[in-house]
Amino acid sequence: MVIIINSQKLAKFLGYKAVRLFILLVAVAAVSFIMVEISPINPVKSYAAEMGASAQQIAALSAYWQVDVPLGEKVVSWLADLLQLNLGISLIYRIPVVNVIIQKFTASLVLMITSWIISGVVGFGLGIIAGGTRGSWIDKAIKTYCYILQCAPSFWIGLIIMLIFSVYLGWFPVGLAVPVGTMASDVTFWDWLIRLILPAFTLSIVGIASIALYTRDRLVNILNSDYFIFARARGENHWSIIIRHGIRNVLLPAITLQFMSFSELFGGAVLVEQIFSYPGIGQATVAAGLRSDVPLLLGIVLISTIFVFCGNTIADILYKYVDPRMKGDENE
Repeated sequence: MVIIINSQKLAKFLGYKAVRLFILLVAVAAVSFIMVEISPINPVKSYAAEMGASAQQIAALSAYWQVDVPLGEKVVSWLADLLQLNLGISLIYRIPVVNVIIQKFTASLVLMITSWIISGVVGFGLGIIAGGTRGSWIDKAIKTYCYILQCAPSFWIGLIIMLIFSVYLGWFPVGLAVPVGTMASDVTFWDWLIRLILPAFTLSIVGIASIALYTRDRLVNILNSDYFIFARARGENHWSIIIRHGIRNVLLPAITLQFMSFSELFGGAVLVEQIFSYPGIGQATVAAGLRSDVPLLLGIVLISTIFVFCGNTIADILYKYVDPRMKGDENE
């Protein structure tokens, strides 16, 4: 019976989130389209200058982009095409935007998931060590390391890592996801992995600081609580209390914070992929902006909105359906 009730609550919660996502996508799509329309970005002039189009081709392209159509009608037409999952044709890749996003986002998803897991595990571990050794030189060293990471831009960290490990030491390739002149289908797993290490390492160490500092502060608060002091008074070992009680109380908020960092993860991927020439959604975003590929740019805005929204939704689910205290509140 409890399982059925919880399933009904989860279905209701997911339905509510789906409605919110739909409304959010419509709002983001409309606002993004209007901002692109009033911006200096002009795909017609950009295409004509790049391809050397004739006057007839420019006229056809102007008709396709509805240059003389009022802005309100353009927005309605764009939203109608969006409901049919028609995002248009990419001006750069000459294929449907949906196909470009699937290809690029798949490559970026591997990079982001890898770095997300590394940053979460390492950051949580450093936070536990710092909180458990508060006031010691280990705690101060970890905090200093985290403060430096929070202050340093991710692109600067990426450049330093590339100079050290690729240029000076020569341990890893400078960039790209596959060797030059090699088809993606012919790339071995090792060739792909060795080119993923530096971008994933750069993106992960950027996300370590926030989770480490948050975990440390939560653990310090737990160490100052009454039940921890009582357990110490009974003669229990310091680290055994942390392992048995501290980690369990800190883990859920840390995981929730990690899922809520999807927006920072996506933004960091844009910079990291550009530095290492990694052919993912981040590099496609920069290319679409520089070369006025409006359909691709708008499509990336929508997929990034869905990505961040899903991360926040998972974080909400963890709080509402995993934390026993939240369950107790609902039953009341």
